Amino acid sequence: MKCPKCHEEGSRVVDSRPADEGHAIRRRRECTNCGFRFTTFERVEATPLLVIKKNGTREEFNREKILKGIVRATEKRPVGMDQITAIVNQVENKVRSVGGTEVSSQLIGEYIMGILADVDEVAYIRFASVYRQFKDMAAFRDELEELMARDKKARK
Repeated sequence: MKCPKCHEEGSRVVDSRPADEGHAIRRRRECTNCGFRFTTFERVEATPLLVIKKNGTREEFNREKILKGIVRATEKRPVGMDQITAIVNQVENKVRSVGGTEVSSQLIGEYIMGILADVDEVAYIRFASVYRQFKDMAAFRDELEELMARDKKARK
């Protein structure tokens, strides 16, 4: 592996440990030429997964898009980055466990909303308002009422 500082080949692993809830390995490396230390991550190369969008187009699954959407929904909420990463991992694992090479964006959105409803109701509503594209207050109110009914059931 090339050193990011001197660009020479050759490094040795100084430390290695699991990362990203066991989905990656974090390695601290030291360049054998200049001694610079840097970090690399090793992940299993996932089978390509295509997402079928609402308009019928297909694009490659992108966990960063999910991460950005969840970060936006949880902004200024008591949800830490570790918890957000765990949600993204949970969604990706669920999507990949369905099998096949294609999944609908609708299914991904429903998975995210199901998890967010349990984690933070405000984040859930924020995500739902973008994902479901509420056209008016009545649609927004219906979603809130559904969430409140689910909350009532859970408390019984």
